[in-house]
Amino acid sequence: MAERVLVIGSGGREHALAWKLAQSPQVKHVFVAPGNAGTADNGKISNSAVPVSDHAAVAQFCKDQDIRLVVVGPEVPLAAGIVDDLTAAGIKCFGPTAKAAQLESSKSFTKAFLDRHEIPTARWKSFTDPKAACAFINSATFPALVVKASGLAAGKGVIVASTKEEACKAVTEIMQDKSFGTAGETVVVEELLEGEEISCLCFSDGVTIAPMPPAQDHKRLMDGDEGPNTGGMGAYSPAPQISKDLLQKIRETVLQKTVDGMRKEGVPYLGVLYAGLMLTKDGPKVLEFNCRFGDPECQVILPLLRSDLYEVMQAVINRRLASSMPAWKENSAAVTVVMASQGYPGAYPKGLEITGLAKAKQLGLEVFHAGTALKDGRVVTSGGRVLTVTAIKEDLPAALREANLGVAAIHFQGAIYRRDIGYRAIAFLRQSRGLTYKNSGVDIEAGNTLVQKIKPFAAATSRSGCNAELGGFAGLFDLRAAGYRDPILVSGTDGVGTKLKIAQECQKHDTIGQDLVAMCVNDILAQGAEPLFFLDYFACGKLDVEVAQGVIAGIADACRKAGCALLGGETAEMPGMYPPGEYDLAGFAVGAVERGQMLPQLDRITEGDVVIGVASSGVHSNGYSLVRKIVEKSSLDFSSRVGIAGDQTLGELLLTPTKLYSKTLLPVLRSGHVKAYAHITGGGLLENIPRVLPESCGVVLDALTWKIPEIFCWLHKEGNLSEEEMARTFNCGLGAVLVVQKEMAQQVLRDIQGHETAWVVGNVVSLQKGSDNVKVLNLHRALQANRSLCVHSHIQGKIQAGKVKVAVLISGTGTNLEALINSTKKDTSYAQIVLVISNKAGVEGLRKAERAGIPTRVIEHTRYQSRTEFDSAVDKVLEEFSVELICLAGFMRVLSGPFVKKWEGKILNIHPSLLPSFKGAHAHRLVLQAGVRVTGCTVHFVAVSTPCTPAILPFQHWHPWLAVILQLEHFHVLGTPKILVFDHLPSVCRTVWRFYWDRTVFADSGEGMKMNNLSRSLFSLRKLFSLSISLLPCTHWSGGIVNVRAWLSQRLC
Repeated sequence: MAERVLVIGSGGREHALAWKLAQSPQVKHVFVAPGNAGTADNGKISNSAVPVSDHAAVAQFCKDQDIRLVVVGPEVPLAAGIVDDLTAAGIKCFGPTAKAAQLESSKSFTKAFLDRHEIPTARWKSFTDPKAACAFINSATFPALVVKASGLAAGKGVIVASTKEEACKAVTEIMQDKSFGTAGETVVVEELLEGEEISCLCFSDGVTIAPMPPAQDHKRLMDGDEGPNTGGMGAYSPAPQISKDLLQKIRETVLQKTVDGMRKEGVPYLGVLYAGLMLTKDGPKVLEFNCRFGDPECQVILPLLRSDLYEVMQAVINRRLASSMPAWKENSAAVTVVMASQGYPGAYPKGLEITGLAKAKQLGLEVFHAGTALKDGRVVTSGGRVLTVTAIKEDLPAALREANLGVAAIHFQGAIYRRDIGYRAIAFLRQSRGLTYKNSGVDIEAGNTLVQKIKPFAAATSRSGCNAELGGFAGLFDLRAAGYRDPILVSGTDGVGTKLKIAQECQKHDTIGQDLVAMCVNDILAQGAEPLFFLDYFACGKLDVEVAQGVIAGIADACRKAGCALLGGETAEMPGMYPPGEYDLAGFAVGAVERGQMLPQLDRITEGDVVIGVASSGVHSNGYSLVRKIVEKSSLDFSSRVGIAGDQTLGELLLTPTKLYSKTLLPVLRSGHVKAYAHITGGGLLENIPRVLPESCGVVLDALTWKIPEIFCWLHKEGNLSEEEMARTFNCGLGAVLVVQKEMAQQVLRDIQGHETAWVVGNVVSLQKGSDNVKVLNLHRALQANRSLCVHSHIQGKIQAGKVKVAVLISGTGTNLEALINSTKKDTSYAQIVLVISNKAGVEGLRKAERAGIPTRVIEHTRYQSRTEFDSAVDKVLEEFSVELICLAGFMRVLSGPFVKKWEGKILNIHPSLLPSFKGAHAHRLVLQAGVRVTGCTVHFVAVSTPCTPAILPFQHWHPWLAVILQLEHFHVLGTPKILVFDHLPSVCRTVWRFYWDRTVFADSGEGMKMNNLSRSLFSLRKLFSLSISLLPCTHWSGGIVNVRAWLSQRLC
């Protein structure tokens, strides 16, 4: 049963506590009092205005709100006895009692306790007289330079002096000037210990302790531990300086010994015990105790906790920690960086707007608020330490880099933060391991291995003018040996853009090299140049020899096809520049053209010249950022099978390499009959053709004159792209365009068609002022003409792509669920039910799902305060199971707007009768009252503008012979669901309705179709019999009315 929790406090520590508690399935809601902007209406977390210093008011609030656990964050309420008062009121509270909290609230008590129990600590003495304290400082046989206010001073009551004079001055300021108020009525003067400071925390139930990963915070304000002391400017965990043996020693000699000592003195210690330690040459010694999580240590420790924090805290309170020991993430490091206000730890401004919080979250970081508030819907500063940014990575340096990136994304005026959190640990790691070039991420041996592997590939590209041998400092090319008399050198450079992303995701690296070469050599063809040699640049974070070999082998093969030599290249291994598994490519082509054969010949281009288009192989290497976005929105993936035969994946189709035109088109370009050549690359048809035309000329193309590959039709439809967007982004089937004199057009076309597919696609026209350089006529019609082929191939692909993951939401017996289960068990089914969610426990539908081996979840709506909160819980479970489609089958809840909007187009509702004629919960009663002889059910998509109508089946209880079974057989990502609905009628016949929805076939703006519309859409009627149907069920798609194309067939029962 989910419970409510109250967290006391307002800092980053309390935000982190609430964040971790809210992750528990046993926690329904977390209140934070008073909280901050980060805990205000944040999912399961909200703020409360209950006055935390009034323990009676807190107790009453807990009773009113049915709070089952109170978690105290800061030290002041603990010292004030809030745990004692709430426990006395019958409310469970996590934290030590006031007596146990003396370990923090009274440093003189702590030092005496440590001595009594022989727990190692610095030599010390406490004073109530400043003169006596100063006399001790001056006479002590050890450096008595640490002065502490004995009471609570918000983490700032410790002064570490460098001289005896400074120490005495600190005593005067604390005791006489009251710099820390009553906390300084007693001071403790301690020995200055040398070593590294570390924090070791544990959970304690009074007997058993459960250590947390050791951490280290940074108290000084500025990098390098410069500047004044603060409450903490950042922390990291775990601390690599603490070996397993040392941690075990600290556990036995400090933590366990302290808990045992408190129990022996009749004060059991329950809660979190924080030991601040100095690692001296004589071993660890206690500097201080805190009786709660540290801030900012809490923000790095809790993200490393794998266990349920709520369960751990309950185990502490119930004194059963030994049976519920928490588990921690392994091979991970966390860093948190504090952002503070300008002037901190002194006076600072408030009310400054904070921006960039969402950007930091997008980077995968956790932002814990501290001194923040909401003002007019904006997050503003309200404290000294404003917020912390926490990153978790595989090692400490990586975590620090990520945290610093998050800090850089967040802005408020005068923000102060450190950039070196964990620098001591990083230095320790370097010293202990010893650095080499290899363990810094660069493997020279791997690079040498790669060179040896690719040398044969490069040698195979040798041609007249060079021998293409790798390994030298530079490559040589002899133009005279290549046959040139008066050459002009032409160079081009390019990459392959985000097509690389698809290659890397598909782990297909053998064709991307051709894209790189083609993008460069096809460009220099625009000058009429023959490609002579090619250079490549391969950059990565970590060199994978096999991957690099595959890529460069593809480059070499493409060079051979293009007739140019692979003369050299660079392989750059740059740790930290690229994530694991990613690489980048750049290419450089150099060619030559005889001076008299250069293109374009702008002065020869005139109105009436013919435009010849040469076929592309597909998308080539431009527009892939848009392509990837369309694929992402389509809910396909790159492994989906496509093609009429389903013989390739979508990824393979999109990775079809760019065509190389140099060998096939160069003879035509040198013939003297071609006036210009344009490579259709980035910018599509609209941007590239004008680059080879005089200012006075434009072209008119007719898209019906060439074949547009189906991939463009699919991109056009799935992305809902305009004609202009298509023509400005993609080549639309033309990889190159040539401008030819009209009289020579057919001869040039025949010459090209001997090697490439080509068409006459348009003409050169005089350009009128203000008119477009390129007009593409009939592009929409051409894309539509190929659409059916595209859709057909897509359907074939989806059949083999893997089943759509469906979640079914129910509230009762699960009659429709049972039909869905039976249907999806068939080999021909396109769907797989991966999850059944019920908002009611113990219903028959859950048992049906469990018998079928389908995972179930019960999310009772009565446990949530609002529909939005309930839907949010449902949404998280759907995400957990990677659900693609939601089916509401007898689900008796109205979904909230935000939920429906997020899942719009992916929620199917089943209504047990024909809409819009028979609405509501008593549809079948209405059917019988109307006297109709045929009934059915309606499936519609739920949208914000069409509120969900729950699929309720009351007729099963009051009219046992009626049953409606819906089978979700096909769900097609192009928006063409195919749904079978079986209606069983007693003693008459069995009618099978098959509804096919296709938004592109019909257009109707009404609320439903009359019978005369039905007669136009029925194209197959096997047997006729008397029917009385007033309205055909309508279907809703994204809030609009979509017409139905149907056929009716009849079989005798």
